Amino acid sequence: MKFAVIAPVGAGTTASPEWISEFARHVEACGFESIVAVEHAVVISRYSSVYPYDTSGKMELADTCDIPDPLDLLAFLAGRTTTLGLATGVLVLPNHHPVVLAKRLASIDALSGGRLRVCAGMGWMKEEIEACGTRFETRGRRADEQLAVLRELWSDTSENGVDHHGEFFDFDGAMSYPKPVRPGGVPIHIGGHSRAAARRAGRHGDGLQPLGVVGDELAALVALMREEAERAGRDPDALELSLGHLVTRINPERAEKLAGQGADRIVLAMPPTTDLAEAKDALSDCAQRLGLS
Repeated sequence: MKFAVIAPVGAGTTASPEWISEFARHVEACGFESIVAVEHAVVISRYSSVYPYDTSGKMELADTCDIPDPLDLLAFLAGRTTTLGLATGVLVLPNHHPVVLAKRLASIDALSGGRLRVCAGMGWMKEEIEACGTRFETRGRRADEQLAVLRELWSDTSENGVDHHGEFFDFDGAMSYPKPVRPGGVPIHIGGHSRAAARRAGRHGDGLQPLGVVGDELAALVALMREEAERAGRDPDALELSLGHLVTRINPERAEKLAGQGADRIVLAMPPTTDLAEAKDALSDCAQRLGLS
């Protein structure tokens, strides 16, 4: 089992270079697999979109909370750590142009020695996505094409580069270097709670990170992902499943229960403390309970 830790953006400390550097180094020292950075390019005040992961329909973060760009944050932390995995969760894919994104992701991966993992989602805040220049209603079709563009640019080593002519993106002879460290490119997991997310993970992704889904609904999404992978001629056993829990509550028994549901990785949320010593103690206690090095 792999254990990842979400950078505690709710504490408003992830934009503090000293705080987040020491936090990330402690995550690494405790033996966790990776640190995870969330994304909101902008938060629109008085948004009318419904946040799907809380009964209030509103996300728990304050509108004025510091939310650093996740890729810039992970690039920064790559230089502050040596072995710690670097992950997004969730990168809002509609906010990004795939040609530019391919270069940014490959650069972080190459410069970190192959430590990057991406969990990408479609986003729920319509106002944010439209502020970034994308029609909310087309984000699913656009995402499928974005994933294809990323794979094409990462894998191509031909003399003439990539030609792509799709619904949303059109170019000829594109050559994008450096390439990611791994031959298959940066691993891309799909985050979300819908059947569309599960289908996308099976067809295009390296794994699924279901959000706010448990029980029979979770089992159905995992089964759908595997079915879609088989239909696409892909190996369903090669796809990973990441499930969530809390740093302060996870223990071997709960981890074993999640493993029984198919989890390969548990992504742990931190308590929203601004006290660095308290945050480090919570990580140390968690690592000790789990028997991490």
